[in-house]
Amino acid sequence: MIRGRQVLAVLLLGVFVYITGGLFPAFWRNLRLQRYVEGLTQTPGVAAQPPDHTRAQVAARAGELGLPVSSSDVRVEAAGASVHISVRYVMEVQFPGYTVKLHFAPSAGR
Repeated sequence: MIRGRQVLAVLLLGVFVYITGGLFPAFWRNLRLQRYVEGLTQTPGVAAQPPDHTRAQVAARAGELGLPVSSSDVRVEAAGASVHISVRYVMEVQFPGYTVKLHFAPSAGR
């Protein structure tokens, strides 16, 4: 009986590692985008540039990270010398027989 429990424990651990390994890259890339957005809001002069330019910068960085973000997914609000940037997007992760839709919303500023 103990052998059966050990096999089950190893099987469950394997499933956990497989799922975690499939989801981790999406969360890691989102974290990198979050850090980029935070750095961008702290960059002098960003609030003075046109919002479309900032949107394009964020969308381009997301594209470099392999994230499905377009300029329309990026919201830029400038007020005086400060700026707030928020991004909303959905990323699909494929598993055999199942697709997980992850909703992300990195933001920073003000």
